This record gives sequence, C-alpha cells and structure tokens, in this order.
Amino acid sequence: MVALAPFKAVRPQRQYVKDVASYPYDVLDSREARLLIRENAKSFLRIEKSEADSPGDMADHGELYERARVNLFAFLREGTLFQDEKPCFYIYRQGMNGHLQYGVVGCVDAADYESRVIKRHELTRRDKELDRTRHIDHVRAQTGPIYLTYRASKAIDGMVLEITARKPEYDFAADDGITHTVWIVQDEDTIAGIRKGFGQLDSMYIADGHHRAAAAAAVARMRREANPAHTGTEEYNRIMAVIFPHDQLKIMDYNRVVRDLAGFDDHAFMEKIRERFAVSDNFAGRSPRHRGEFGMYLKGKWYGLRAEKRTLAQDDPVAALDVSLLQDNLLGPVLGIDDPRSNDRICFVGGIRGMDELERLVNSGEYAVAFSLYPTTMDQIMTIADRGETMPPKSTWFEPKLRSGIFVHLLD
Repeated sequence: MVALAPFKAVRPQRQYVKDVASYPYDVLDSREARLLIRENAKSFLRIEKSEADSPGDMADHGELYERARVNLFAFLREGTLFQDEKPCFYIYRQGMNGHLQYGVVGCVDAADYESRVIKRHELTRRDKELDRTRHIDHVRAQTGPIYLTYRASKAIDGMVLEITARKPEYDFAADDGITHTVWIVQDEDTIAGIRKGFGQLDSMYIADGHHRAAAAAAVARMRREANPAHTGTEEYNRIMAVIFPHDQLKIMDYNRVVRDLAGFDDHAFMEKIRERFAVSDNFAGRSPRHRGEFGMYLKGKWYGLRAEKRTLAQDDPVAALDVSLLQDNLLGPVLGIDDPRSNDRICFVGGIRGMDELERLVNSGEYAVAFSLYPTTMDQIMTIADRGETMPPKSTWFEPKLRSGIFVHLLD
C-alpha cells in the first residue's frame, strides 16, 4: 500500500512561473547556471544551484546552503513565490515533440522509501547524497521533486483525465520548447479519490532522482531522531514527488565516449571487438534499433556491433541490459574501464544530444571512440527493482526532465 499526501506547495505567481522554472541542479554545470542567472534574476537556479549565484571565492559549502535558504525566503517575501493555504495535489503535464506525460504531484512517506515500498534501481554516490542532504536540511525545504513511476492504473488515469479537462493554473513553453502545464487539485472529494487510488498500489519506482530521495529520507531520519515529540505527522516525514504512470514515460539512450583505445592501434582494437561482437561496416543508422545492437564511431566512421548469442544472459536481468553487455564485453575487458563510476577515461552522453554530439566529441580529438546504445526499457527497470537489484551507472536518461521551482515542499 502506497501512502500519498497532499501538501501546501510553495510555487510561483502565475506571471513569474516561466522565469522561475529551472533545470534540476544536476543537469547544468556552474558556468552554464551562472549565465542563466545573469540573464534572469528570478531563475530558481539561485536556490537549486546557489554556487552559481555566489562570488567565485565562496568555497565554504555552509555559506552556499545559507545563500540558497536566503534566496528562497527572499523570493517568498518579494512575492515571486507564495504558499498555498491548504494542502493540495497538483497535476503536472509535460510535452515534448508531441509526447505528453501526466504526473500527480504530492508527498510520499519517507517510511515507504526506507521499507522499499518505493523501489530503487540505482546506487547513490555518497558525496552527492551528502550534498543534497545538507541542502535540504539547511534550506528547510525540498526544492526539487523526485521522479516516480507506477504500473499504470485505470482508476488514477481516469481521475487525471477529468481534472485536466479544466482550465490549468500554469501553461507555458520553456525556451527549449518543452511545455509545462499544471492543474491545482483542492476539493476534498478529488483529493480523497487520488489518495485511495494510490493506496491501492503495492509499490512505486524511482525513475530519476535517487540522490534527492536518499537525501530527503536522511533528513527525515535526522529530524526524527532529534525530535523527542516526534509523531510521524511532521512535514519532514514526507518527500515531494511527481508520479507518472509507467506507460507514459520516455527513456532515451545513454551513450558512452572513451578518451583512448587503451594502447591498441585501430587494427588491433577492431580485432579485439570482433572476438566478442559481430561487426558491420557503414552503420548508416548510427543509433541502434534493437536490444543487443550498438553503434560505434571511430576515426570518422560508424560501425554496427551485435552481441553474440553466447554473451546474452537472458536469465539475469542486470547482465542482459545493453549497458551491461557493452561494459562486460568491451569497455571492461578491452578498454580497461573496470569501474565506470570513477574512471575518468569515460564520459556519458544523454540521448537528447543526439548522434551528432558523439561525432563532434570524437572528431574534436578529445575522445577516441563513441558508442551508441539502445534505450533501457521501463519493464527492465521495474523487473530489476522488484528483485532488489541495481542497474549499472548511467543506464537511463529520462526526457523531458522535471523543472525545479514550480513546486517546493517546506519542511516546517
């Protein structure tokens, strides 16, 4: 049983929502964020990525978290943001290139995360988890939602369809062309219906935002232990999320580029690959169309690689992932990249950037070879999460990305 609660969101005044809404903290680097803030003083990046709104010599992380907190409450004082007077649910629709997805915005219970009713498929890095934990704790707010999914429910879909027939609260297209539309759900009967619909689910899955989820749960744990009067009803026990049905989500390929050929010349490298893959020349499509198929760009030419049947581990859902096939049969044994989490010879390129970006990186001379992959599927993610297993790093790239700043959850 999944517990979902409405909450009193802090959100932008309608006239400011496009200015406020920003990319998540981990999509842009500090330089890119600083340029956006310079152009737009209302950007939520001033809270989500406060180092980009700080003097270059401000190295103390405590000062950066304090700046984020100050900026958030300045936005509230000046009226850029406000808080709803009563707990609500929200419907958040995103549109990209004709694709639409409808998510319910509410708060899940940190206890459901801890007990794995909310299932995860990815390991977190301690440094990134600690950064978000400190950010949430110091700012006293969850400034960006986690991205959850559930096995689609006709009951929930029906309620969402009825709600979205009404006039929305927000409706805008961001500069990248992605549309964002929000409906407010505040009548008690509809709220009760949504809670009941989610209460009938056995589980939900983290699609994206594992570090945010782990950090929010850590803050809940810290505050619970520090509060002798803890009752379980406090806002810090809840984690803000946008929750989409699994059949609406779009997963894109997550590709790889490698800086060198580990000492091999081109001929020897190709011979090593042919020991493990069927290789075809002139791979004009560049992007794979089937599982077990890969594109490889080397010295200005695309090759097609197909995993041999003996390498397909159908009885092991993690080993059967295309990211695992490439890692276990090429990146590790041939190129010597044993730990892609920490090896600085490899870089990961989201599919939203396209095949031209892989070509550009290799043609620049900064990288020697690029690999394009077939996207991981939602069924693969849920199967692995159901088994309590984890996927290799950088296995999924979801688009469109959730915007930060449209909803904020205050902890007190």
